[in-house]
Amino acid sequence: MKEGVDVENERKIIESQESVLEELVDGAGDHKNALDAPITRHVAPQNENLTQRYYGRYFLIPAIFLTVALLGGMRLGSIDGSFIFLKPSLLCLVFASIMMVLFFRTGLIRLDGWLNETFTMRMNAANSVVLFSLFAGTTQLFNSLIPEQGLPFWIISFCFFWTLWNNLFADFDTKRLLRSLGALFGLAFVVKYLVLANLAAPADRNWLRGILESPGKQAMTWLLDIPQFSAATGYIQFFAVILFLVGLYLLPTSADVLQVSIPSRSRHNR
Repeated sequence: MKEGVDVENERKIIESQESVLEELVDGAGDHKNALDAPITRHVAPQNENLTQRYYGRYFLIPAIFLTVALLGGMRLGSIDGSFIFLKPSLLCLVFASIMMVLFFRTGLIRLDGWLNETFTMRMNAANSVVLFSLFAGTTQLFNSLIPEQGLPFWIISFCFFWTLWNNLFADFDTKRLLRSLGALFGLAFVVKYLVLANLAAPADRNWLRGILESPGKQAMTWLLDIPQFSAATGYIQFFAVILFLVGLYLLPTSADVLQVSIPSRSRHNR
């Protein structure tokens, strides 16, 4: 009889322990769900924002600079409006190299923030493509703003070289550099596509007719060796200059890996 009572007591004790254990497990599950719920709400928007930044950095910005590279060498013939693509001169490559040095020197771009041994090989390759697109767009921008030949080519090239060379040894910050480049590019655009373009004689006239109707333009075209393009070329190059400045504005200083911040669990454990 006593042994039966002891067995019954042990069975009740075991059942009570099992019920307590189940309550603990259920409570732990509810606590885990309470911890995970705010993390899910925080991580999802941040992951979406992170994806948008990567798309903008590795697709939109290179597309902008490559479009500038395409438009910078494009000209329209003055007679039949045919497309003419002009390759950049060696001076354009030199000026673009100086510009890249200025970008790194003023902090507009941090080289170690784009190419770093701590990054993966794929990320360094993607960052190299972005920097190459910037170099290509800068080269073709100079190709767009510098006259193609003659005395104006050497005068404008000397002005660009003098300005960029002095900027290499001046105390510049990012804002001052962008203002200086905006003023420099704007002045070069006005000189080439408003002043020199209006001095050039129409290409559909022979030299005798040009001398009789507009001797001044004919003389300036001959003396300065001004190339004759369609007026639509100026509109294309204006769009290229604006697009380049927009690309510079969107270009981040560094391409460091963006970290997703997850709320600490210590706050829920208190």
